[in-house]
Amino acid sequence: MRNMKNWFLVTFFFLALSSGFAQGKITGMIFDDKGALPGANVVIEGTSVGTTSDFDGSFTLNTTAANGKVVISFLGFKTAKVEFSVASGKTVDLGTIVLKSDDNVLGEVVVTSTVIDIAKDRKTPVASSTIKATEIREKLGSQEFPEILANTPSVYVTKQGGGFGDSRINIRGFSQANVAVMINGVPVNDMENGAVFWSNWAGLSDVTSAMQVQRGLGSSKLAISSVGGTINVITRTSDIKQGGSISATMGNDDFIKTVASYSTGKMKNGFSASVLLSNTAGDGYVNGTKFQGQNYFIGLGYQFNEKHDLQFTFTGAPQWHNQRSFANHLGTYLKFGQGGEPNIKYNSDWGYLNGEEFSWARNYYHKPVASLNYDFKINDRMKLSSVVYGSWGRGGGTASGGKSPFSYKTASGTVPFNDFVDFNSGTYNSATGQTVAPFITGPQVAPNANGEYVTSRSVGFTRVANVNSHDWYGAVINLNTKLTDKLTLDFGIDARTYTGYHFRVVSDRLGADAYNANLATGTGGSYVANDINNPVQTFYQSYDATPSFNPFSNVKDLEKIEFNNNGLVRWYGAFSQLEYSTEKLSAFIQGAISQQGFKKEDAYTYLLSDPLHETGYENILGGNVKGGANYNINEQHNVFANAGYYSKQPFFNAVYPNRRSIVNGNLVNEKILGFEAGYGFRSAKFNASVNGYYTNWKDRYQRANDAAADNVGGYYDFTGITEIHSGVEVELNAKPLPKLGLNAMVSVGDWKYSGNSKSNRYDINNQSLDGGTSPTLYLNNIKVGDVAQTTASIGANYEVVRNLKVDANYRYSDKLYASISPDKFGTEVNKGTLELPSYGLMDAGISFKINTTKDSKDYFTMRFNVNNVLNEVYMSESRTNQFIATENEFNTGTGDGKGVLINGAIVANTNLKGTGNGQYPTYQDYLNRGTYDGIDVRNQVFFGFGRTWNFTFSYNF
Repeated sequence: MRNMKNWFLVTFFFLALSSGFAQGKITGMIFDDKGALPGANVVIEGTSVGTTSDFDGSFTLNTTAANGKVVISFLGFKTAKVEFSVASGKTVDLGTIVLKSDDNVLGEVVVTSTVIDIAKDRKTPVASSTIKATEIREKLGSQEFPEILANTPSVYVTKQGGGFGDSRINIRGFSQANVAVMINGVPVNDMENGAVFWSNWAGLSDVTSAMQVQRGLGSSKLAISSVGGTINVITRTSDIKQGGSISATMGNDDFIKTVASYSTGKMKNGFSASVLLSNTAGDGYVNGTKFQGQNYFIGLGYQFNEKHDLQFTFTGAPQWHNQRSFANHLGTYLKFGQGGEPNIKYNSDWGYLNGEEFSWARNYYHKPVASLNYDFKINDRMKLSSVVYGSWGRGGGTASGGKSPFSYKTASGTVPFNDFVDFNSGTYNSATGQTVAPFITGPQVAPNANGEYVTSRSVGFTRVANVNSHDWYGAVINLNTKLTDKLTLDFGIDARTYTGYHFRVVSDRLGADAYNANLATGTGGSYVANDINNPVQTFYQSYDATPSFNPFSNVKDLEKIEFNNNGLVRWYGAFSQLEYSTEKLSAFIQGAISQQGFKKEDAYTYLLSDPLHETGYENILGGNVKGGANYNINEQHNVFANAGYYSKQPFFNAVYPNRRSIVNGNLVNEKILGFEAGYGFRSAKFNASVNGYYTNWKDRYQRANDAAADNVGGYYDFTGITEIHSGVEVELNAKPLPKLGLNAMVSVGDWKYSGNSKSNRYDINNQSLDGGTSPTLYLNNIKVGDVAQTTASIGANYEVVRNLKVDANYRYSDKLYASISPDKFGTEVNKGTLELPSYGLMDAGISFKINTTKDSKDYFTMRFNVNNVLNEVYMSESRTNQFIATENEFNTGTGDGKGVLINGAIVANTNLKGTGNGQYPTYQDYLNRGTYDGIDVRNQVFFGFGRTWNFTFSYNF
């Protein structure tokens, strides 16, 4: 009887327990736009109860909660939340839940225009990485726009001299002049030289919804110069959701940025509008690099009906910033440092003028861009997308003119501008001036018969400005036709016209009354510096180095000195692409052809009676063909491959070398051949991609700045260059826990020259310094420089509690080689490219979000970033290839044992060994004092930034 009673008690206990934890059941199916999505994470919000979807996309969850939300996530897709309500012991079916891919929905913008070429995961056969607006807003802070890509495979980003907007980016070893930058499908690389000046786009991060970097040939249908890759920037549109934001960012060195924006969203009448304004200012991390810039964005849209959509945008970022344009010798950084460590903030281009910061090197520019996008859905199978755009750039950069000023410095190494003012007015006194030895020498400026103090190209000190303005108009039109359910055909045209205005003006007379623009012929009678059609001119006007807010400001009637020419470029192109797509296989073949015409106008160097004062158009045909395929083995594995060939027209300065109006007699197109293959793996918690590439680039023409202190502003022209770039890239993303994300990448490149090249050296006034000869550069198998050939990074982000997130990332750069300095490659026996020390940088940040009320859509966010947390001291680039002298070279005064650093310049014919200025008595003394971190102090380098920080507070409504 007792046993029976105990049995009933136990049974009753378990029944009570079971009823207390009575469960309901939740079922459903997880799909993407291609079918079932196995392995998706399914979790009940606020709990650890979860499961994953089966191979057919189905899932089943048991829950004790009567209602709540199911959270479905999968790497590469937008997270979905679905509400449920289930009674005890019952089952609720949530039906089919379709996850949207993050590839086609980038941030706030749904990419519908076929003018914009976005790579899609497991479909487009190219290597790509996408960064969305949230990450850009959180992590960029006070950094430059390209730096957000620093953790992308085969991407190397540096700040160069460290001025505001002076960053540069390399992809797969190719400079940004050979990386196509597209904004909403519009090409923005300069039409004369392919350059991209990020200071002109300083406000781009404020209006970017997403950015995708496509490495290699890319998916653009246009005949663009994507040798290294393509950077696609998608900006905000007028029809994003209604709301706005106000934010303020502060950081080191008095950095402060304020941004305000508002969007109406798409209204019932089809109209929409979006406006953004911002202001940025600071002192700059590098000494003497103060800056200020504004940004504005206006977007207007109108959707007539489901078939017609019109979007107009107008954006610009007027700015000025002082620069560090000269890469000082490593020994100079050490001279002004402490404790044997370099002063990485040292800048030899600046000083004080009347108590205010003043610099030889100041950039000022305003480049507004207007575009009108029109999308016409003709029918269910045909769509016409077009964009018409215009850009008007006004501004330039300043430099020193007249008597060479670079040997004269104050005790702290700054420029003695007040002494220069005294010199220009005949009152300089070395005993009372700022300048330390060597003192300013030579006759001071004396008054003329009218009592005026007049400087010139050889008398006195003057700050000049090299103006590079332009007017640019273009259009891209694309017709997209779905021939069948599997075949899609694109056909379009690309037309552009460009006029660049290039001249020099007086920016600041530094105390003088006028500037004499008259100058006799140069050495050998080969160069005339004054206006040949107006040979007698004295100018009294100077032009402030600040940007004009008027994009149509007059550039024709300014008083010009030393050069004045216009470069005109016409571009006519056509393109077509055929794409085949099924659930398993997607493939494409694409072809494009373009004709570029180059014209030179120069009524400064040539008489108006000389036909060379205005050339005809030199028309050059080019184009490309490329194709590729992606195969999805199953839901997790895919492989892809692509190949392409480019016949790329040379830049303007190759058509008209030495800035003359005579067409290059050896003009040929550059040839690029590329191959790439890759593998991808995708699951709910882990994604990986691995790809290899090979690029052969022949007949390349390149212009590079001369690093020599005795030829500041000069340059080299290289011809006949061949480069071979190959490598392997790995990119990993994982989400092992619901609140933890991991990322990593590794890229290993082998980038080198093949064969030899010819070089020509010119001064700042385009006068040849080689005596008419073209020396051979022996570059065969030499490593391509100015970039790290091995990079890696690892990072993590973690949500500590709801709305509080922390993240950190460590990136490593190795096999970092110096730029090619031609003086080191004049013989077949040379030491190759100088390798700089490897380095690693850690960045970290914390984000916090607070809703104004529990159910409100308004919220505050706070973000704190620290870049280079460990305060690593590192050289990010070198302009020279000065190796450490061997003991034999040191003792015999041969090879690298010759040439000493004195007062910031190399005295080439003096031996390192000795007891004089810049010499070392013993080899060990040379190793101790003449090298730093394994690098000879005679090298001209730029250091990267040390530890920096920024804090952003924003209100979103």
